Amino acid sequence: MTHAKNTQEKPLIVLLLMTMTLLGVFPLDVVLPSFPDMSVYFQTSPPDVALSVSVFAISLAFSVMLVGPLSDRWGRKKLLLGGIAIAAIGAVGCAVSSEYSWFLFFRVVQAIGCGSFSLSQALVQDLFIGHERQRLRIWMVTGSGVFISISPLLGTWLQLQFGWQGSFYVFVTLAVFGGLSACLLLKESSSSRTASIGGFFRVYGYVCSDARFMSYWLISALAFACHFSFIVTSPNIFMENLPLSPYEFAWTLLLYGVAYVGGGGVASVLHRHLQANTQIIIGLVLIAASGVVMLWLTHHFGLSAATVLISMLICTIGTTIVRPVVNCAAMNIHPQYAGTSTSVGAVLIFMCGGVISAVINLSPEDLTTTLALCFLTSSFAGLGLNALIIQRNKQALDIG
Repeated sequence: MTHAKNTQEKPLIVLLLMTMTLLGVFPLDVVLPSFPDMSVYFQTSPPDVALSVSVFAISLAFSVMLVGPLSDRWGRKKLLLGGIAIAAIGAVGCAVSSEYSWFLFFRVVQAIGCGSFSLSQALVQDLFIGHERQRLRIWMVTGSGVFISISPLLGTWLQLQFGWQGSFYVFVTLAVFGGLSACLLLKESSSSRTASIGGFFRVYGYVCSDARFMSYWLISALAFACHFSFIVTSPNIFMENLPLSPYEFAWTLLLYGVAYVGGGGVASVLHRHLQANTQIIIGLVLIAASGVVMLWLTHHFGLSAATVLISMLICTIGTTIVRPVVNCAAMNIHPQYAGTSTSVGAVLIFMCGGVISAVINLSPEDLTTTLALCFLTSSFAGLGLNALIIQRNKQALDIG
């Protein structure tokens, strides 16, 4: 694809990318307030319903493993439109399911289709250049956080009006809008670049053998896992342990969106004044600080909405600072394989998010302590990976 140079075309493409960002997070979060009703409807426990979100994330990871390399070979547009159709079928299947096993099956189908929305990273690489790329990625990370925080409130309203099935029908409507927009705005492109180094699996081996590339994506994945683990466990924390009503829970999460907007503003300022490595360190230190604050507050003041949210606001700002810069750095290493690079990153992100959130959800310890330890462990691991990147960059300079 050629770069989007038409000034009238750019805003429409940005709208499409933001729609893809919304569709990527909407299925995860809009159903959170419906967990109690879904538990009654399917006659299963709330933790089992919560695990359906982790199953969705893991299935999504396997989907994006294929989507990126296939889009390098066949073109972004074909894969995106096919994915939208599959996701819509899965959403309809979820809405009409009468048994939990069928619901899980169609959630997997929906996740397979939603893998195509990860192509937003590749489309940014294809259609934009220079500082526009990181600026747009900051908007996308910020937008995803705002969508995450609004989705539970929307889910509560849909729950009251249409039952838990309403969110799936809204997803289908948004997917149709995204599909029509893609048809009108995107030009098809195909490439045989994957064949140049031996095909599908060799491309994966080629990009994954780069330690810097993998380290950048792992940092992004660990930061995402902190955010995602909170999202998955938040219904149990706020509605089961405190407890808040679904409506109160939804309004509480709006503060989460405020943190994303604030984090996006901070990230934009740091992007203009600081080097990428410094931005990464600041973001990871904030995530570590959020874990310390959560442990301290819950130890001294006990579990409350305030003790959880204060920690999460700090973590969210750190996540919003880290992810755009490491995503951009990773995508710039192998720009000729933007689709495959997107897939590697998305697989790591959703696998980390799905597996870590499932472990936390099943942990015998209290959720806030486990979350805090997750933040500390992930941030220290991220700082270690960043140190590895710095070392590799110095080695490359010495050789050069």
